[in-house]
Parts: sequence; C-alpha cells; structure tokens
Amino acid sequence: MNDKFDVETEEVTAETEAAPTEAVPSMKEFEDQISKSLHKIEEGTLVKGTVIGISDTEVTVDLGYYAEGIIPLEELSNDPRFSIKGDVTIGEEISGVVIREDDGKGNILLSKKEADDILSWETLKEYRNNKNILKVKIAQSVNGGVTTFLLGIRAFIPASQLSLTYVEDLNTWVNKEVDVQVITVEEDKKKLVLSAKEVEKDLAAKDKLSKISHLPIGQVTKGTVEKLAPYGAFVNLGNGLSGLVHISQIANKRIKTPGEVLKEGQEVAVKIIDVKDGKISLSIKAVEEKADVSDSIEEAPFEYSSGEEASTGLAGLLSKIKLS
Repeated sequence: MNDKFDVETEEVTAETEAAPTEAVPSMKEFEDQISKSLHKIEEGTLVKGTVIGISDTEVTVDLGYYAEGIIPLEELSNDPRFSIKGDVTIGEEISGVVIREDDGKGNILLSKKEADDILSWETLKEYRNNKNILKVKIAQSVNGGVTTFLLGIRAFIPASQLSLTYVEDLNTWVNKEVDVQVITVEEDKKKLVLSAKEVEKDLAAKDKLSKISHLPIGQVTKGTVEKLAPYGAFVNLGNGLSGLVHISQIANKRIKTPGEVLKEGQEVAVKIIDVKDGKISLSIKAVEEKADVSDSIEEAPFEYSSGEEASTGLAGLLSKIKLS
C-alpha cells in the first residue's frame, strides 16, 4: 500500500515540475497596464502609433493605450491616387488625430488626413526655407497650371513654374514625375505653391559655371554680337555662353561707341582674356592676324584642375553668380 502511494506521489511531483510556470508581470508592467487603462484620449488629440493591421476599408493602429486606433479609408489621405494596400505597410509609424473616442466597437477613431494637415505645414515651411529639392508626380492639369500632392497637401504648380521653356500643353505633364522646390506656404489660406522651374534654373546655373570654369584663357574663337551697350558688346560664343568685349578691347583705335565698328548679328573673332566670378571677358583687338580661330568654344579642350583648388574655385563662382 505504501509502495503504491509513493509511486503516485512521485507521478504528481513529476507532473508539477513539468508544468510551465506562468510569467508573473513585474510591478512596472502592472503600473503600465493601469496607466493605459486610466489614460483618456480626448477628441482632437494628436497621437502616434504603429500599424498592426490593414484591410480594404481601414488601418488598425497600436497606440499603446487601452484601445486600438482605427483609421477609415476616407480618413487616410486627400490624394486621389492613394492606395491603402500600396501606400501603408505593417510596422510603420503613423500619426492620427482622434475624431471619436469610441467608434462603437471599443476602438479609437482616427484621421490621418487631419494629422497630416497639422504636421505637414511646419515641414513644408522648412522645405521652403532650406530650398529642398523634392520629387512629386503631377496629378492633373487645371486652369493656369497643374496640381500634385506633397505630404498629403494639395499643391499647385503654375504653368510659368513648370519649366524654363514655354509650356504649351499642360495635359502632357499629367503623371510625370518632376523635381520641385516649395516657393509659397500659406497655412491659413491652405495655399501651397511649388516650382520645377527653380530647380531647372539652379541646375542650368551650375552647368553654366562648370562650362565657364573650364574655358581656356587665351583661346581664340568665333562668336556673334548679340547686344551693343555704351560700355561694350556682348558676344554669343555658343554652348549657352556669352562674354563681354569691353569698349577698350574692341579696336586698336579710340572709339566713342561700340556701334562705330560693330553691329548686332555680326560674326567676330574674339580672344578669351579672363574668366572671373562667372563672367567671361573677351577681346577683339587682342586677336592676332594669323591666330588659329576655333569655330566654337566646344572645340576647345577642357583644362581640368584637380583636388581642392578646382572644387574651391567652382564653389566660389556659385556663391557669387546671380541669374535673373
């Protein structure tokens, strides 16, 4: 009888030892759970959470509170191209404004659109101040320009700000991706204006400065007089570059006006005598009678510098040049 009792006792002891021990929450975890259960979220509060669920009609967010957050499809974005499955991912952090403390199912109803409206305007002001270059996709053409969306905010790009060249058909720009800068931010009027032209202008300026910095001093090339001024003549060298022939460098004799010996549209041979601060100085009188004249400055080999001197020189030019 005792032997049987000992065996049963050993079996019970073994089962007890084998049973998993439930983890006992720490005091801090108890405090966190109590805090979450007591914390009250009011309508209009901006909250942040992690996406834990995505369906065709809503996004579920873990807010770290007593209830989960629900963002209905219609409260996710103002962008008509928005895709709930394509533009939201599990695990991403998302912000929302509480629009109802209880949706009737124990969840907190949120609006990402309202959160974007609050958060985006401050960021847009930073973009404007820092002249950030941003990529956007044109949504549609409207009277006088096109529209797109940036940080969930509807933005307008005037036709005059789409390109350095004249834009004839706005419809051809729809669905195109363009690089833009923010030029106007007026939160009170919900006005956001972008410019692709400013980006093109900056790139053109850098390209021009690069070309100028590589011009070989002393080269003789052909050019066309494009404008006469009291102090000299502007000569088009081609490749998007122009230089000034000061009145003192036009002829070997003293002249009162450039028009005495030159006229607009006239082809001339000029010598590059200086390149400084993004400006090209030319001379006609310095061209020797038997000089080897290039048909275009594009034919001239670039004289690249290396190391710090080259980068410093171009940076200096960029800081001084001003384009109208």
